[in-house]
Amino acid sequence: MTHFAQDERHQLCELLLEVGPDAPTLCDGWNTLDLAAHLVARERRPDSLPGNVVGPLATHTEKVRLSTREGRGWEELVSVLRSGPPAPLKLVDEPFNTIEFFVHHEDIRRASPGWEPRKLPDEMNAALWARLKVIGRVLTRKSQVGVAIEASGCGHASLKGGSPLVTIRGMPGELALVTFGRGDHARVEYDGDELSIERLKHAGLGL
Repeated sequence: MTHFAQDERHQLCELLLEVGPDAPTLCDGWNTLDLAAHLVARERRPDSLPGNVVGPLATHTEKVRLSTREGRGWEELVSVLRSGPPAPLKLVDEPFNTIEFFVHHEDIRRASPGWEPRKLPDEMNAALWARLKVIGRVLTRKSQVGVAIEASGCGHASLKGGSPLVTIRGMPGELALVTFGRGDHARVEYDGDELSIERLKHAGLGL
């Protein structure tokens, strides 16, 4: 069994403790305290998950996130996150959290100047690619142009049909960041006509 979600969780928690609760992130309007509370809430309060996608439920999701950090110190909050999901969810930790924790790990790393992409092992790249081919169809749903992704050593995948088509090329982690709406902080190349590329970049990708 692979353990990439656990590895990313551990590295993310170490970084959270290193930078503290007030550090910036790429999540609009959130510092590291906000991000940590979000990650704990999504595992400990599954009832808050729909609000991440369904607008009318977002108020409930935000209330749960805020309540998650109440009464907890910073180190305690990170400790809860490090301990992993409740027992019933541990079986889906790997498919559910590998790409999520990778992206949020990078949300902290790349919010400060001087960052460089991490060199990931081939197995991690393969795991991100496999997940991205599935969740990427949801993340690119708002695009008004067709979207395909291509990664050396992994292959080519269509995320959204349509014409004109824009193909995004890069390592799987970088492609994940683009589809999660972090394109300004990803190292990728776009192949398509200029207007279509601009439309894709401003399409509001992500959940």
